[in-house]
Amino acid sequence: MRVPAPNGYSHAQATTGQERVITGNRQTDWAFADAYVAEDDALRWARDRAREAGLRSVSPGAGAALRLLAATVDAKAVAEIGTGTGVSGIHLLNGMRPDGVLTTVDTEPEHQQSARHAFRAAGFASNRARFIPGRALDVLPRLADAGYDLVFCDGDRQEFPDYLAESLRLLRPGGLVVFEGVFAHGRTVDSAPQPAEVLRLRELLRTVRESPDLLPSLLPVGDGLLCAVKR
Repeated sequence: MRVPAPNGYSHAQATTGQERVITGNRQTDWAFADAYVAEDDALRWARDRAREAGLRSVSPGAGAALRLLAATVDAKAVAEIGTGTGVSGIHLLNGMRPDGVLTTVDTEPEHQQSARHAFRAAGFASNRARFIPGRALDVLPRLADAGYDLVFCDGDRQEFPDYLAESLRLLRPGGLVVFEGVFAHGRTVDSAPQPAEVLRLRELLRTVRESPDLLPSLLPVGDGLLCAVKR
């Protein structure tokens, strides 16, 4: 018996897993979902500082997902690659245990100063965050093996596959690794020639999906959150 394809899919798409065209209604749904959780003054301040500095920051929906994921694993220790001005850090801290510590790494100390201010404005004590300036691939090897419940990667996208290897070392069994921006504004699934950054994202997506050590999911919030649980 021929099983009907899901609404909006052709049978070829339904059976092969090919991407389908995004409809206007689905775009509206995603926009609604991304704005579902309101942000407070501290988050808006941090987001404004990021915009002024020309930095990308996680969308409100992606931030809400990070908060949920941190709460789901009852995170006490989280490592963040890419402090920015503190937008994602506030969301992570909001989901972590009250005694949890966020270790956040960034190449720009001045951005971390903005994040410090944002964390204070959000009501977090200074001992809730450990700021480490430097390049992620230089800093991560100094962090403890199996010492983290969640690793959030939002740094240089060309280094994402390298972050994955370090994250697997840093995570305890049952911990989560999360990569932000894996859609690359639609370029990841675009068949046109793409820059090295996008090719590295495709490499990351394949590696995570095929790894026997990970249980993955791709969340369509913001510019795409690739999440995986370490088995």
